[in-house]
Amino acid sequence: MEDADLLRKLKAGDHSAFSELLSLHSGRVINTCYRFLLNRQDAEDLSQEVFLEVFQSIHTFRGNSKLSTWIYRIAVTKSLDELKRRKRKKRITSVGKILQLDQVAEWISGGTMPDKAILENEQMEEISKALNTLPDNQRIAFTLSKIDGYSNDEIAEIMKTSKVAVESLVSRARKKLNNRLRII
Repeated sequence: MEDADLLRKLKAGDHSAFSELLSLHSGRVINTCYRFLLNRQDAEDLSQEVFLEVFQSIHTFRGNSKLSTWIYRIAVTKSLDELKRRKRKKRITSVGKILQLDQVAEWISGGTMPDKAILENEQMEEISKALNTLPDNQRIAFTLSKIDGYSNDEIAEIMKTSKVAVESLVSRARKKLNNRLRII
């Protein structure tokens, strides 16, 4: 189904069109959210919120960009909002994190931590920490480009900026990540 037909049916409240929209975009939306949240369950939960907003706001979509771009822009915005919410929550629970209570609880409850899993977890943590040191706009551009595989044109639409700005953001992010990960 063409974007225009799908959009027309969505605005008319056609539930089968919404089902088609979900089948077309749910995988990429989940992956986009996952790249920010680094937790599959959280990404799936957040993607439901994204599609709920799409369903509730479809009548406000003006068609200035592709429907998919609008959806991914919502996903990125919701992911960033969730990260901000977590940072606030993290400040409150920082004592538990310092004492590593989550890892102790896992070990006590019979969970195992094989060396390979520890190494992979540590590597992902270092990459995640390095990504989190980047300014938001660089992290978003880099994640959408190098991890999610969007083109610079698509990223420019999602971020509401120019293609040249996206290229610059990705380049600066790559340099900062290379420097950060070499030090570690």
